[in-house]
Amino acid sequence: MKKSLTKFLKIALPLALGIFLVYYSYTKFTPEQLDEIAFYFKKADYTFIVLSVFLSLVSHIIRAVRWNLLLEPVGYKPSVVNNFMAISVAYLMNMFIPKSGEISRGIVLDKYEKVPFDKGFGTIISERVVDLVFLMAFTALALFLEFDDLYAFLTEIINPSKLILVFGALLAFGIIFLLFLNYSKSNLTQKIKQFLLGLKDGVFSIFKMKKKFSFIIQTFLIWGLYLLSFYTAMYALEDTASIPIGTVIIAFVVGSFAFAFTNSGFGSYPFFVAAILAVFGIAETAGTAFGWIVWTSNISSIIIFGGLSFLFLPIYNKGKK
Repeated sequence: MKKSLTKFLKIALPLALGIFLVYYSYTKFTPEQLDEIAFYFKKADYTFIVLSVFLSLVSHIIRAVRWNLLLEPVGYKPSVVNNFMAISVAYLMNMFIPKSGEISRGIVLDKYEKVPFDKGFGTIISERVVDLVFLMAFTALALFLEFDDLYAFLTEIINPSKLILVFGALLAFGIIFLLFLNYSKSNLTQKIKQFLLGLKDGVFSIFKMKKKFSFIIQTFLIWGLYLLSFYTAMYALEDTASIPIGTVIIAFVVGSFAFAFTNSGFGSYPFFVAAILAVFGIAETAGTAFGWIVWTSNISSIIIFGGLSFLFLPIYNKGKK
């Protein structure tokens, strides 16, 4: 009962937040402003949107190639095609349940490439740690470039004291969990320890890589393409085409957080991107239209490639021992 409730809340709460933000965003606009948003959709130059999506797709291909650099130290080198399809499926799954994509990636590789789930999942966690470092680096750069305006925006939507309490609670839970593992002798504890050992092999594979420099270069390429994709999309609308690079990075960071910690940014991505652009003088109607155009184009790509990957994974691996 509790597990079912937890699964339901994981799906329902982010979805409810997205629906609320969509409702809130559009009820505050007048009919004239809604017409203006529709006009932005009509006059957008979708050539830049197609190019933006293409750049994102290239970043996913590089991510599939880079994944093997983490898997090689633990004794596996899957097909890059399977890696790419596993990543595509993961992005699709994240639309329904936040963070479920990481698990689905591990399952796909376990099923079609016989990479043990714990080791594969460990490399995914390691990869996510690296991604988080890069996102934090972009956040630091954004803070440096526009500290005053960005701090004012963040403190309006996030209560700093509540954030500290959440981190404190997570830290306390982590300490209690480690103590439980250390002193408990139950069968469940032994299984958890065995799983964590396999997980550790995957996580620390980054330190065992023979091609560390290649991994670093590919990581810079992935995040460079993310930013370039977002920057390219800016040219779809005249109102956003001349935004300074500092503002672009800030909007990119805010959008990345919205995308990563909800159902692929449903409702939250356009809302927060429009809000941060408004801080820097972009009309809220233009920012909202831009946010929805970028989000919709990326989600369409995720649905197409994720759906095709579901179909072609068994076909591509047919007869494979």
